[in-house]
Amino acid sequence: MSLSLARHPRFAGRPGPLVLAVLDGVGLGARDEGDAVWLARTPTLDRLLAGDIATRLRAHGRAVGLPSDADMGNSEVGHNALGCGRVYDQGAKLVAGALADGSLFAGPTWRALIERAGAGSGALGGALHFIGLLSDGNVHSHLAHLEAMLREAARSGVRRLFVHALLDGRDVPPTSALIYVDRIERVLAEVGGRIASGGGRMLVTMDRYEADWSIVARGWDAHVHGRARRFPSARQAIDTLRAESPGLGDQFLPAFVIDEQGAPIGPITDGDSVVLFNFRGDRAVEISRAFDNGPEFARFDRGRVPEVCFAGMMRYDGDFGIPRRFLVEPPAIDRTMGEYLVSAGVPQLAISETQKFGHVTYFWNGNRGGKLDDHLETWIEIPSDPRPLEERPWMKAAEITDRLIDELRTGRHRFARVNYANGDMVGHTGHRDAAIAAVECIDLQVARLVAEVERIGGLLLVTADHGNCDEMYEHAGSEVVRDATGRPQVKTSHSLAPVPFALFDPLGRAGEYTLDPAVIPSAGLANVTATAMNLLGFARPDDEEPSLLRFG
Repeated sequence: MSLSLARHPRFAGRPGPLVLAVLDGVGLGARDEGDAVWLARTPTLDRLLAGDIATRLRAHGRAVGLPSDADMGNSEVGHNALGCGRVYDQGAKLVAGALADGSLFAGPTWRALIERAGAGSGALGGALHFIGLLSDGNVHSHLAHLEAMLREAARSGVRRLFVHALLDGRDVPPTSALIYVDRIERVLAEVGGRIASGGGRMLVTMDRYEADWSIVARGWDAHVHGRARRFPSARQAIDTLRAESPGLGDQFLPAFVIDEQGAPIGPITDGDSVVLFNFRGDRAVEISRAFDNGPEFARFDRGRVPEVCFAGMMRYDGDFGIPRRFLVEPPAIDRTMGEYLVSAGVPQLAISETQKFGHVTYFWNGNRGGKLDDHLETWIEIPSDPRPLEERPWMKAAEITDRLIDELRTGRHRFARVNYANGDMVGHTGHRDAAIAAVECIDLQVARLVAEVERIGGLLLVTADHGNCDEMYEHAGSEVVRDATGRPQVKTSHSLAPVPFALFDPLGRAGEYTLDPAVIPSAGLANVTATAMNLLGFARPDDEEPSLLRFG
């Protein structure tokens, strides 16, 4: 299909650029004591959302390609939808389909993993190791996928099976790890496997965007070398670590190794096979590089590097081929907004801090790691601060806005997209008051963008990729869940809330355009793409979801 864009028949755009601000994790929640968005003082957002061109969008479940409307949206699928304007079957749904129809087990990668595990150098042949997030949150992984692979491996004759369990507490309740440990240990007892190592996802293995390679190094030491604090079982490890640090959520538990008779039971060694069973890419790339890269790898000292057959659940980065082997093909997202605009010669800016930089670049451009055009695309990463987010809920929002305004004033960029990570990242900490401060900080940045867009005669679209800080407490129906003392139960995962959409157009004239009543009732994130195309003066490409606006 051609990437050429036709001019919009009734709207030529504005003299200044279009700025699209993604307020990550800022949903429109229940307006109760756990809703940090509602509790925050947000005069700018309130004013924008009270305007004529404002609505709410679906950002979870089927609206972003997930299996059901019970599935929370996330930043990956949200930015895919915003960047391409279409709904693709996403990671969880693709993996579930490949397991259901057997294609995952019929492929050459699975066969190679099984063959290596059956013919390795150990006394019983090689081992098959599974590393990943032990969770049913369906954001990075799903426990049912792991269970299916363990059972199929056992049916195929693999006799040594190990799980390296990364604990969630972020996309599921904060201290729910033992639910998943008990469940997977029942399956492991059935197939003759063991949990070999583990640790909380924010300290062990699952770094992203190269923010802190020491996280990956801790995982490597535990999974490969068996170097971490030792315990006789995963349950004892979790119970002990929790008792030593009361109030610590699962996501921050230190690394541990399961020991038997003075030795780790399942270190990864020569002749083994290894599956990284996470399907989402951002927190899977770095550990994949540690396994796949040769002597050129220099991010940390790997020590002994075992000769293994390594595969990811999916290809996490198509441009850079990470990992080399994978079990399920990712969605082939082409004809993205970026491609169309590059074809039309439109200069584009993408900016965020490290925590979400890949979302406005890699995920936005259809899971591509590199630029589409070095001359037309400018990417700016503001380094994130490693300090605890609940202590610095403002993160790098002001610095992002500083640089964005400087760039807008150059006149070089026709379209700019910016992600403010605060609502999501601080929401994940479970600290409600910090999340309120984060939202108030974001409101201030939006106010600055409103003033700058007015000064340069541009347009500002404000939306979000999913909800999070709008629901800082767990709910049972419409009621907040409380413990025995009456205190609300903290929630650290995303929400199912819709997200805001608002347009600020300082040069707009009455009747020039309105929200389209035929589109709004079922609108989701994918509808934002054609809306942005229209505001840039282009007609909607035929394959995109309809624009939210009706012109003339």
